[in-house]
Amino acid sequence: MSGKEGELRTTGARNGAAPRDFLYFWTAGAVDGLGTYASALFLPLILLASGSSPGLVGLVASVSLVGGLVVSPFAGVLADRGCRRTLMVRSALVAAGAMGSVFAAVAWDRVTPAHVLLAALVERVACSLYAAAAQGTVRALVPPERYATAISRLQSRDQAVQIVGPSLGGALFQLARWVPVLADALSFLCVAVLTRAIRADLTPSRPARRDRFTRELAEGLRFVRHQPFLRFVTLWTAGLNAVLGVLYFHAVLASHARGAGAAAIGLILTVSGLCGLVGALIAPWVIRRLGPVRVVVAASWLMVPAAAGLGFVTHTWAYGLLLGTVSLAAPAVGIVLHARVVLLTPDRLQGRVGTVLGTAGETVAALAPAAAGALVAGTGGRAVAFGSAGALVGLAGYCTARRGLVHDAGATARRPEGVIG
Repeated sequence: MSGKEGELRTTGARNGAAPRDFLYFWTAGAVDGLGTYASALFLPLILLASGSSPGLVGLVASVSLVGGLVVSPFAGVLADRGCRRTLMVRSALVAAGAMGSVFAAVAWDRVTPAHVLLAALVERVACSLYAAAAQGTVRALVPPERYATAISRLQSRDQAVQIVGPSLGGALFQLARWVPVLADALSFLCVAVLTRAIRADLTPSRPARRDRFTRELAEGLRFVRHQPFLRFVTLWTAGLNAVLGVLYFHAVLASHARGAGAAAIGLILTVSGLCGLVGALIAPWVIRRLGPVRVVVAASWLMVPAAAGLGFVTHTWAYGLLLGTVSLAAPAVGIVLHARVVLLTPDRLQGRVGTVLGTAGETVAALAPAAAGALVAGTGGRAVAFGSAGALVGLAGYCTARRGLVHDAGATARRPEGVIG
């Protein structure tokens, strides 16, 4: 075992979790992400090649995305009701079956939009169930003093997958158009095996009497609403997701309008992704050096001039540099906030609270591309950049004014079950 893996020894983690359990969980997420990114970009191409219209292809993508968002809060209740590991394994197997059916249809040239739509929807719902059950895994596998390190590694993994996944999908697509879909189906099977290998008990602690489903659903919403820190996290992350989504699509649209080719635009996103990876890797060191509160406030303000600078630049490399600055700063804030959310949230509510926060962020992120397109068309690229910078000023000011919540959350979370008084 490496020295870094040893840092995650589970002194203080519940249920006798071993370091290898976190490694299994980390690897499962990496395999899942690679499979998903490998196929996501090429399913639309497969549908187009089968004769589907662009509008129908967009409908398939939208329905699967919306389906996952709608199911997510209900998935949180199911995740908090029983064995999370069992739910994760079964969800991965269902997703494998859905994508396996698409692979068979593509390989035997029997692709129909209705089948792909149904399979994509089933896969998205299964992924929502898996994600909800995974919300409590860090708390179960890692001691509280290592939460930030564990979350940093999970975020670094996700950033790396976003960089490597599309290129892997492109290479697989060159072999045959069904290969990325097969890889996605096999990745879900690997996820099921790796998750099943986790020995720690992931079952949440629960009251002796189970309440009605609707009451349990409302309990997660009520817990977030009644805790000032969780309200702060919800507003800050949703706002940042919206602004970052607009900035990324603004950079793509503005670069295209100035004649940049696909390779140049891809370079912007690659640089941004690499900076996000570096930001996630160095975040634990930065947090230890500066302290959580200073990191959250400083990183929030650092993103403002980078966003404003996008209104002045015209070169592709400059877009990549400025977006990279934003991507470098954002992970540290997310890691601090996520670690405190895990600390503050009772084990029995991890799934529900996690899905409430995640659904808020994913909903605004889903609207960002349409908002960016409308704003660029209506006001011009420079106005969008300045408007985004103004929104970041508002978020940074809000963060500065509420920085005491970040400080207090670290101390309050050490009460039994993380209950805030």
